[in-house]
Amino acid sequence: QVQVVESGGGLVQAGGSLRLSCTASGLIFGDYAMGWFRQAPGKEREGVACINRSGGVAIYADSVRGRFTISRDNAKGTLFLQMNSLRPEDTAMYYCAAAALWTTDQYKYNYWGQGTQVTVSS
Repeated sequence: QVQVVESGGGLVQAGGSLRLSCTASGLIFGDYAMGWFRQAPGKEREGVACINRSGGVAIYADSVRGRFTISRDNAKGTLFLQMNSLRPEDTAMYYCAAAALWTTDQYKYNYWGQGTQVTVSS
């Protein structure tokens, strides 16, 4: 049974930083592309950043490029999202997901976590 678990969310002031982590068990972590997605209240879920199996390719949403960094440690089966210069508009539930094929299309991601809340105060 595949289990995806996010951690590291919390409340931070604007301009601050947070580091999200995600572990995935029940699958071979290095065989999956990984992604971070977020959903704010009243809005549709959107892609934040995706990374390929090796970690050599990363794609970012325009709204976070230059502020967020996605990375992975395949040996430890962990995905990270370093978030700097946080803004109130970054407030959302952040989800980690795994895809068997390299894609940025959230609808093609196979396994999802329950999410971790990030709240940025102004």
